[in-house]
Amino acid sequence: MARILVVDDEQDVLELIVKRLRADGHEVLAAGSGDAALEQVARHGLPDGAILDVDLPGMDGIDLLLRLREQRADLPAMFLTVLWDGAVVARVRDTGALYLRKPFTTESLRTALDMVLVPG
Repeated sequence: MARILVVDDEQDVLELIVKRLRADGHEVLAAGSGDAALEQVARHGLPDGAILDVDLPGMDGIDLLLRLREQRADLPAMFLTVLWDGAVVARVRDTGALYLRKPFTTESLRTALDMVLVPG
């Protein structure tokens, strides 16, 4: 399975995603902010993919993905968010990452992650 970076500042959402991914056999690096995520990556290496909340304290998820892609330009990623104004949608689309609306189901999360991790 894959090593996935999960970043969400809502602790209950973060724990839920981590639990579901681990149940599917993934290794998970979890963080509640962009800075904490960068620390995790510095400590454990780049993940195979990332699941990021858009609205994070300090550095938002989109800027975090751009920072991560400085190290690996093709890093697969998806966003989870409740924010859907035009500017956010445009920024997410510019990254080429998949996005999934909150709230989500276990199956929609699993399906989206499978799409993100497909090579090529």
